[in-house]
Amino acid sequence: MMAGFRALFAGLLLALALAGPAAAEWRRAESDRFIVYSQGSESVLRRYVRALEIYDYTLRRRMNLPIGEAPSRKLPIYLVSGRAGLAQINSRLGDNVAGQYFPVGEDIFAAAFSDSDQDYLLHEYFHHFSFEAGAANLPGWLVEGLAEYFMTAKVKEDSVDIGGFNENRVYWLFNASWLPLDKLLSKRPGEVGRNENRETYYPVAWLLTHYMMSDETRRAQLSAYIRDVEAGGDPVQAMERATGMSLADLRRALQRYRRITLTRYTLDFPEPQITVTTLPRSADDLLLLGQRLKVGVAEDQRAATAALIRRLAARHPDDPFAMLQLGHAELHFGDPDAGEAVLTRLLEREPENVEALQLMATRFSKLAEERPDESIPLLARGRGYLARAFAVDERNYYTLWLLARTRQTARGYPNANDLTTWDLAYQAAPQLSGIRLGYASAMMQAGEFDGAIALLGPLANSPHGGSAATAAQTLLERARAGQPPLGDDELEAAAEESALPAEPEPAPAPQDAPPPEDAPPEDSAPQPSPAPEPVARPT
Repeated sequence: MMAGFRALFAGLLLALALAGPAAAEWRRAESDRFIVYSQGSESVLRRYVRALEIYDYTLRRRMNLPIGEAPSRKLPIYLVSGRAGLAQINSRLGDNVAGQYFPVGEDIFAAAFSDSDQDYLLHEYFHHFSFEAGAANLPGWLVEGLAEYFMTAKVKEDSVDIGGFNENRVYWLFNASWLPLDKLLSKRPGEVGRNENRETYYPVAWLLTHYMMSDETRRAQLSAYIRDVEAGGDPVQAMERATGMSLADLRRALQRYRRITLTRYTLDFPEPQITVTTLPRSADDLLLLGQRLKVGVAEDQRAATAALIRRLAARHPDDPFAMLQLGHAELHFGDPDAGEAVLTRLLEREPENVEALQLMATRFSKLAEERPDESIPLLARGRGYLARAFAVDERNYYTLWLLARTRQTARGYPNANDLTTWDLAYQAAPQLSGIRLGYASAMMQAGEFDGAIALLGPLANSPHGGSAATAAQTLLERARAGQPPLGDDELEAAAEESALPAEPEPAPAPQDAPPPEDAPPEDSAPQPSPAPEPVARPT
């Protein structure tokens, strides 16, 4: 597989995984746009974060986006030691997963094997980036195709090569029947059935994207196709109009597409400022499990998870990080009264601990649901904790989201302040479907249907949107008809389901498997060019 970041320094990721015994401590490296956690050496971690910053910088230059603006939020990334480390975060881990992106309510983060190729991580980062950059409102195949196109970036010391290939994807092009182009152009990955060659959705999406991106004339055709689809054109007919080819002719052109041209960027990359700190010993036991609490735990595993965290937290009495995880576990999966007591003690020591304040707010929101006769004073107590959290960090999306949600049953909702709160939450975390759905619903209740339509488009078209994408499509139809939104319970259910980890992609078939009869001819699969084309600088 093409080694995205491995090309930066030989053995860089291996060094992260094979660091000596002293490297068992967790380290936290923070740069302008990333917070990366690793148990590897500090020097290797710094180089890894630098490569991430260069990748992000290249994307922004490639898309003519602002360079110096501070991000709405830095993306945390957890580098873990294989499947066991990833399973500490997601106990529902699939068999073929080497990393995952988690846009969940309490956090937005990624996790990946520290000793693995990082194509997956860069693929998911492109999705994260595209929502932030406002570039996610594209057809599903193109959203995935662009993520595939950019994920194979080869970051070197002073240059970045874009447009390589992933060996797994090319393998499927050689050894499986291709998904028909009409289905690729008209469906999201989750809509393709198992008997429709869905294992080639990503490979064919990558190939078509690479084909369209590799030539100036075809790039213009791709732009025309996007405009046509955005104007309501049928995605199949729009492609035929843009290229002047039938789908059968386009498929033959893809089968003949052999030369992979790389675009090399040799920019004056700014040197990122990176700060590395060593986390307390409690993180060795609880860092990844703390993320599991945010991702969510199956109901039949909740008691065991709470018991495990109690046992591990007991090793670190009065440690603030351990207290935070214990309070979180008790509140959600154990004894809520005990959780409230632990968090109260923590806030006495650290009155500006934003996560503890947020957890206490959720405690009183939950009590308000359970005790409707006392809901007004309980919600007021919860909002008090959120006001304190907002005073510490007024850009924290989760605080803003919780504030907006506590107002949904209030008289006169939504008022201008409610819409402002939703907008601030959305600006801070456009990746979260729950925020998009909640904000769009508030807009529709306020009669701002055009704004709701613009907000819902990217989610309705999201390749991995799941039930949230379905809810967004329903809301879109209602917004276009000037009708009121869905009920809060329906939106909550859609948002929660969409936050579950996505189904893993298929693993490569055995290398000795014979190609099916209708696979592309052997000489038609893309081959890398002997050397990149002359350097192309972004405008």
